[in-house]
Amino acid sequence: MKEQELIPHLFRTEYRKIVSVLCYLFGIEHIETAEDIVSDTFLSATELWSQKGVPDNPTGWLYTVAKNKTKNHLKHNSIFTEKLAVELKYGTSEVEEINIDLSTKHINDSQLAMIFTVCNPSISTESQIALALNLLCGFGIQEIADAFLTNKEVIYKRLNRAKEKLKAEKIKIEQPTPAEIDARLDTVLTTLYLLFSEGYYSTSQNTVLRKDLCAEAMRLAYFLVENASTNKADVNALLSLMCFHASRFEARMNEKGEIILYEDQDTNLWNQELIGKGEYFLEQASRSRYLSKYHLEAGIAYWHTQKEDTNQKWESILQLYNKLLQLEYSPIAALNRTYALAKANGKEEAIVEAEKLALTDNHFYYSLLGNLYTDIDNTKAIQHLQTALKLALSEADKAIIKRTLDKIMA
Repeated sequence: MKEQELIPHLFRTEYRKIVSVLCYLFGIEHIETAEDIVSDTFLSATELWSQKGVPDNPTGWLYTVAKNKTKNHLKHNSIFTEKLAVELKYGTSEVEEINIDLSTKHINDSQLAMIFTVCNPSISTESQIALALNLLCGFGIQEIADAFLTNKEVIYKRLNRAKEKLKAEKIKIEQPTPAEIDARLDTVLTTLYLLFSEGYYSTSQNTVLRKDLCAEAMRLAYFLVENASTNKADVNALLSLMCFHASRFEARMNEKGEIILYEDQDTNLWNQELIGKGEYFLEQASRSRYLSKYHLEAGIAYWHTQKEDTNQKWESILQLYNKLLQLEYSPIAALNRTYALAKANGKEEAIVEAEKLALTDNHFYYSLLGNLYTDIDNTKAIQHLQTALKLALSEADKAIIKRTLDKIMA
């Protein structure tokens, strides 16, 4: 890997690890200090590696420099060190000699503690996702701003408010107890689900696919599966869902960056290895009697990876949507159900159900009605698609609506 590619890659993979360890050591109230030390470490790498070349073990170099910078900070910042000594119930000299443990086990322990700290219900969902991107995934402020289709100032304020709230609540960065895992795992999974969703269908940069966001959500979900204390049925179900969706990434967009509808996708581009992993994690999730929305959504996603367009496939998807809506109603899930209903029972029945939803501020609603009315009442189909075109925000969505309109009007 070239030097200009190596440092951004290491920043993404190692920044979060070192920050987690230092935050675990210093506490949430000193999160900025941890970030400053790690940022300064990468700045040193940028300057020195450009002059002297990349060291044989760049990751080891970063860890060593981060340790040294932390010890120097403790040694030379007497106010910080004295305050930390009181908080940690150590003497000042003991704090200065603290071992900065960057072993794999300690990094994993620190990251697990950080996940449950960041996904604390005392801060808003938006702030949880922003903090997760920043502290758990190593995303820069500009990248987060791009993901949320906003500017850096908004993200700065959002992150700072979240950090101040965690400080005010005196939230400790520590290993979650079994009771805390049970109480807060749902919040953690919601954050990861939304993080993946932002990547899978992103309004930022006029694209519907941000693989980097999805990859980070999958990495964190896999991290939870690998940890014995968080290897729960719903975690496996969520990771299964992500694998199934990710398996169709390459088929979802063409070379122009335009969306390819499900029925038009080249199934040869579907990733069979990811489909296999999705099946494995879904099987693991099914060993428990507990049924979450992630189980049902993973089941729906599984059937979408089956190439044969059979009635059994769409009837199975329809029944899973019925169970999902009973478990946790969502207007978008209800909208998606009508597509499965059309495939299983015909367009006429689906039109009746879709129009009951009346999601008049949603372009997907009008796009679906346009699809359902095609070849039944093309005038209505065109009207709905034109409304969808007015409501759509991304260029990718607009492009596919225009293509559908052109086919009907040809």
